[in-house]
Amino acid sequence: MTAVPQFSQETVTGLLDRAVRSGPERIYLDVGGETYTYADIDRRTLELANGLLALGVKRGDRVGTLLDTSLDAVLILFAANRIGAIYVPVNAAYKGEYLRHQYSDAGVEVIFVEPHYFSRITQILDGLPQLRVIVQRGHETPTPVSGPQVTRLSDMLGGAEPIVNENKYSDISMLIYTGGTTGPSKGCIVSHNFVCNLARQTVLNGEWTKDDVNWTPLPLFHMNSLGSSILAAAMVGARVALYPRFSVSNFWTEIERSGATLCNLLGSMVPFIAEAPETEASKRCFGQLRAVRGSPFPANMQAKWKERFGVKVAGSNVYGLTEACILTSLPDSESPKPGSSGKRNDYFDVRIVDEDDQELPPGKPGEIIVRPKFPHIMMEGYWGRPADTLKIMQNMWLHTGDIGMFDEEGFFYFVDRMKDYLRRRGENISSYELESTFRNHPAVEDVAVHAVFSETLEDEVKATIVLKAQSELVTAEQMCAWSVDRLPYFAVPRFIEFRNDLPRNPVGRVLKYVLRDEGCTPATWDREAAGFQIDRR
Repeated sequence: MTAVPQFSQETVTGLLDRAVRSGPERIYLDVGGETYTYADIDRRTLELANGLLALGVKRGDRVGTLLDTSLDAVLILFAANRIGAIYVPVNAAYKGEYLRHQYSDAGVEVIFVEPHYFSRITQILDGLPQLRVIVQRGHETPTPVSGPQVTRLSDMLGGAEPIVNENKYSDISMLIYTGGTTGPSKGCIVSHNFVCNLARQTVLNGEWTKDDVNWTPLPLFHMNSLGSSILAAAMVGARVALYPRFSVSNFWTEIERSGATLCNLLGSMVPFIAEAPETEASKRCFGQLRAVRGSPFPANMQAKWKERFGVKVAGSNVYGLTEACILTSLPDSESPKPGSSGKRNDYFDVRIVDEDDQELPPGKPGEIIVRPKFPHIMMEGYWGRPADTLKIMQNMWLHTGDIGMFDEEGFFYFVDRMKDYLRRRGENISSYELESTFRNHPAVEDVAVHAVFSETLEDEVKATIVLKAQSELVTAEQMCAWSVDRLPYFAVPRFIEFRNDLPRNPVGRVLKYVLRDEGCTPATWDREAAGFQIDRR
């Protein structure tokens, strides 16, 4: 493949076409050990795209997914974009109101679903008036439902008839939903050029070559895996090894099997691997991984990965968010300061400001604001929410709601989140949606969901609940069990505490910072300490 330019206007479909022309027989995807060439992906994409056309899917239609990591999940992205449709991947852990909200907000016409998630769709059909077709993966015969057509993915595949790439770089490729931490989650409008530029930045910062193999267990409903793995590999004709579910015990076996030279992880996975006992596979893989990425690594964790495993680059030297990325970065050939997230780059103008949008000097933390230096390299806005789009774009700058700081040498440091925000196991969690769910319990009078700092350096979720005076006695364990059927597994609170009231300001708003500062009290129930297990499906 030719060298990747510093900037060009790109489409997802054009990127795949170029990769296929440059190296059709090169291995593109390794999905749990099954490999597929660039030519294989191109042919299968066309079959699926023709099948979508036969179902009546047209340019601008929204195609949703509720899928585990699989070849099909990748093909649906390429096939939907091939015909000008918009890809809407939803977290496979979602159910109930979480799921209905995102599909309804996007107005999806088609949903691809795993057989074991099918009932989640049927339970919310009344809230999806635009849904026309449900496509089920696998060989099981799907259950007919009232309303939308139901078919199997294998039954809808069409011929590999050529489909001309009519996309423009400014067209919408996908909707990626935010965590919805202070209200209902919002769909970020991601153009073809935005996600391709993310891929380009990943390749340039990581100094990828066609011989690299990027291994990742990250799910395919995240921008990280879509832009920084799937499309980044296509930029240079490299390979992506997708692993369905992270496992510490299988990590080094998989790295050895796949021949991985690069690895994308979530921050919480990093210490688990670093602290795990040595194995024969880990010893054989010493020096195999050139770079391991997650969050920025502290100095002791960088040293551990380099000394134990022979990794040259330990940690992600970047900062970004779904609305705009990558905002700060650093090439792998340069040495970052431990805990930093790169420096300003050529793509975005990033500044740190006070509450009046006045720029602050180095060493002074403030809100991170940003604007692009090139067209269509950050979101086009929130889908169907012009007021929310205007709210975040104050003074013609995108206000991230995050607090950061540059030092005297220009290194960037993420400091904190400005608003109530929860993040657990790498997943953004909406306190608003959790609270809405708990308020549906007949015994709940009021509830505040908030973060509690944990030993894994990430947020744990706590629900502080006020019960109705005349309600039947309910235990924390019973409350947790009730929530399991209504929440994604990662959003089920670890901690639950019952109180007579919640701390409030003079106008009655709950003071969550007080609850966060108090953390776990003697009255707090801990489901992990209690041995309460959750089914992750």
